[in-house]
Amino acid sequence: MRMEMNFGFSYVGLVFLVMLLVPNIIWAKNQPKDYDKYVVNENKVLLGFERIGEVAVSCVALIISDFNIKAWSAWSWWLIIAFLIMILYEAYWIRYFRSDRTMKDFYRGILGIPVAGATLPVIAFALLAVYGKNIILGAAVLVLGIGHIGIHLLHRKEIE
Repeated sequence: MRMEMNFGFSYVGLVFLVMLLVPNIIWAKNQPKDYDKYVVNENKVLLGFERIGEVAVSCVALIISDFNIKAWSAWSWWLIIAFLIMILYEAYWIRYFRSDRTMKDFYRGILGIPVAGATLPVIAFALLAVYGKNIILGAAVLVLGIGHIGIHLLHRKEIE
């Protein structure tokens, strides 16, 4: 990845963020049964990583135009795979919303990917960072992944 980057609006970043946020907004009114019992036990360090990562990923994804679609190259595959992973993320949410909405439903994996609701967007944004050759987004995704996936793995462990 390179340090040179082009500032400007990223419509691809916006599409990824919309795909991330819309199901989460719907989820806010359809949380799993007993979710409140688990959220109070969240590790504060992981929560800090998650919040910092959320803000950093969101900002970088929107203000760096290197994530926008360019002329076809071998790098384009990174964007295609990232987008397919975001589609799989949407499928995860559809399955969750059609379920009984239990904690077990919320922390299920998909296609062998554990805690898919946390893991899939982290992977997608990491691939977006590779596509845009942007180490700043890569670092932000790493911080987000540590917090977000860490919290979800601890919750899943609690319910098992």
